Amino acid sequence: MNEYMKVAKELSEDNLITNAGGPFGACIVKDGKVIGQGSNNVLSNNDPTAHAEIVAIRNACKNINSYDLSGCELYASCYPCPMCLSAIIWSNIKMVYYGNTKEDAASIGFRDDLIYKSIKSVTDHNHYKDVLKLECIDREETIEIFKKFNDKEDKTIY
Repeated sequence: MNEYMKVAKELSEDNLITNAGGPFGACIVKDGKVIGQGSNNVLSNNDPTAHAEIVAIRNACKNINSYDLSGCELYASCYPCPMCLSAIIWSNIKMVYYGNTKEDAASIGFRDDLIYKSIKSVTDHNHYKDVLKLECIDREETIEIFKKFNDKEDKTIY
């Protein structure tokens, strides 16, 4: 498993215990070093924008004291939602590796598909090819967290 995707996966897995948010994690890498990371904190922060990618972007920007993440890569345990895709683009990240697909997220109850359907061009990640490259990796490992989340008695879907 890719070492950075492993970080994202572990962050998503932590939420199975903490219930801070959904089973999502992300990290940002520059020059082979993790400069930011985050897990979904929607529930613990009462903040619908506290998705793992957004938390990781905020953390990376704080750590390097810049709003510009040019030259960075983002590793996310799941395909980013439209809000996160927009934040990734605004932060100048050009490469995203993700584990689980947006269909996987829908299968465990997350409703991003409502937004994808209303913004039809987003459903084809080739739409972003000029500003952002997205590549699925290590799904076999990341999907296990979604399966565990789906089996939880105390899960919250939002």
